[in-house]
Amino acid sequence: MKRHLITLSMLVLLAAACSPGPYSKTEFSLPDISWRPTPLWFWNNCEVTPEGVETGLKDMIERDFYGGCSILAFGAGFTPDYLSEEYFEAYAKAVEVARNYGARMSLYDEYGFPSGGMGAANADGVNRFADKYPQHCIKRLDKHEYKATAGRKMVLDLSSDGYRMATDAIDRNTGEVIALSPYVSKDGILEWQAPDHGDWTVMNFTLEPCAEPFVDYLSPEAVSIFVDEVHEKYYARFSDAFGSTIASTFFDEPTMYRAEGRMWTEEFNDRFRETYSCDPEPFYPALWYEIGAATSAARNMMFGTRAKMYSEGFMKVVAEWAGAHGILSTGHQDQEEVVNPVSVSGDLMLCGKYMTMPGIDKIGGDRPAENFYKVVSSSAQNWDRDYVMSETFGAMGNLSMDELYSIAIEQYTKSITNLIPHAVWYDDGNVTFLPELSSRNPLYRDDLPDFNRFLSRLNYVLRRPGRHVADIAVLYPIQTLQAGHHLDGPEGFYMGGVKVPGSDYNRVSAILTDELGKDFTYIHPEVLDEKCDVSAGRLIMRNERNREEFSTLILPGVKTISVSNMEQVAEAWRAGVRVIFTTQLPCESAGIDGDGSRIGSLVSEMMSADVNPAVFVPDPSPEALAEALSGIDADVRFGGTPLNYLHKVVDGHDVYLFGNIDGTPRTTAISLRSAKGRWYLMDPHTGKTTPAALTRTRDGRHSLSVTLEPSRSVFLISR
Repeated sequence: MKRHLITLSMLVLLAAACSPGPYSKTEFSLPDISWRPTPLWFWNNCEVTPEGVETGLKDMIERDFYGGCSILAFGAGFTPDYLSEEYFEAYAKAVEVARNYGARMSLYDEYGFPSGGMGAANADGVNRFADKYPQHCIKRLDKHEYKATAGRKMVLDLSSDGYRMATDAIDRNTGEVIALSPYVSKDGILEWQAPDHGDWTVMNFTLEPCAEPFVDYLSPEAVSIFVDEVHEKYYARFSDAFGSTIASTFFDEPTMYRAEGRMWTEEFNDRFRETYSCDPEPFYPALWYEIGAATSAARNMMFGTRAKMYSEGFMKVVAEWAGAHGILSTGHQDQEEVVNPVSVSGDLMLCGKYMTMPGIDKIGGDRPAENFYKVVSSSAQNWDRDYVMSETFGAMGNLSMDELYSIAIEQYTKSITNLIPHAVWYDDGNVTFLPELSSRNPLYRDDLPDFNRFLSRLNYVLRRPGRHVADIAVLYPIQTLQAGHHLDGPEGFYMGGVKVPGSDYNRVSAILTDELGKDFTYIHPEVLDEKCDVSAGRLIMRNERNREEFSTLILPGVKTISVSNMEQVAEAWRAGVRVIFTTQLPCESAGIDGDGSRIGSLVSEMMSADVNPAVFVPDPSPEALAEALSGIDADVRFGGTPLNYLHKVVDGHDVYLFGNIDGTPRTTAISLRSAKGRWYLMDPHTGKTTPAALTRTRDGRHSLSVTLEPSRSVFLISR
């Protein structure tokens, strides 16, 4: 018996020695249930019973190879009543089944969507939150204009306009602004004499309630009340499941395009004063109009403050509650694929700052979320988060299996680590948004389990703490977008209001990853200032886990930038980092005390240098960007048509994922800058692991030829 035990131990050690890096070939072939995808499960427009929940969830786990669910009560016909005892009885059955299987659940925080209404939309239409807490709902910033006559005194009763945030006069000829609060009495009477010259308009800016029955996303106090009304109800009943069966909370589609894109809060002025040690009143006209040379800086301060309040008002409050209760926080914004996010998500990168798992939504319609995966995954990388979520396939129709695979491959090569399928439907005869992704759908009955095994293997390899590797940093141009934005823009609030001239970052992103085979990381301006420095000819982003080093920095369509950011760019350039400008050159300061001439002089210095001159690409194209990037000692090179790829270091082991999202087979030679140790190819489609033979080339790199059929991918992992 002892001899057999020794033999068994030797076999276990031998298997470990032959396994790639931190991974087991056996577990990769058939991952544990904890790695499986957890879809949205719509309890849709029907009566839901504990018996039906038990049968449905068992089928999802046993037949479809799912690893749990996130339950979304949906539609006017849903019963039992939301958050009633009968509702929680049905939910308790789901928790019981999931616990018995070792499955995981995500606490979806709404009845219908978006989060924050407690059934107000895409549900039964009952305004549960707004009816109980009308003072804590979304509010709108309004502007009232009154014509003034030069040299004449005017007396105005402003008391009927609403809750006053600011009162200003603006000269339409010059953009000069005069703050008028000193001239407004306590009872709202303005007495003011206009200057002798100029074309003056008085503007009174007021906060108004509006017909939006959702929580005030800008107010931590209001969001905390929403959390008490929803999240705490689940915790009170299922506290023993938190941190085990219930692994995360999920919010859905909050946004600032509500209130006609003019979402505001009474706390704004105090927050602005705390941040900038000055009063925001003179800057309110810039939200709509040019106010001269200070316009760009004023808009960055005003819109930037609102974006921070949004991130800290909703996302941070939910994340802190989740962390205090032992679970992760995830979710996504509405309209993430709008190029100008200023009045939609505010600052899409900043939205993920406090979340443990930043997320995005890939759904049907003309909504190219794929051009923004990197914004959300870079948010995670900037603020040292390990996981990135994507809710995927909703309202995309009955996709083919190849399309399902291709979409997933693109997401995971762009650093998504957790694809949440949309969706399984409790009543599959009444599906609102196709596809219905279960074995009940004959289109997917035979192939869905293999697809979910594929996702499980992707999760098994990538959903771990690690370090992203990319040579290229791309400055997220939020300061330029804020400078070019104004309220009530011609595009309408749902589409972001304003097409900011020169905005090309989404196009540059697609060219880099999808046409040139170049991965990159967006750097947020805040992170460039606070977390980045220069060492050994590289721009370094210093995080505890995700420490990245960049040899190249691209400023895409950047017109407006803070002086501190520009100084950091110049320092990196002087150390040898290649700097590339696209579409337009920086020339404006994002700070009220900033000097645009200093920015211009730094750009001129870099462009005119004899050594390592900065490159300007006025019309970014694959050819032009390839030329600008030529000669860089890239981490990954392709000898043929490039593939999409990801490089991550996990527990000291190099992990590459290569994917073909085109419709034709690809054979290409992959050249790696560094390739130490033994290498393995791990196929997430089949679960097979085989040794990989890399060839050392004359330039000291290592090469491997790979052939991938359409919608196929492969891991290359070092041991």
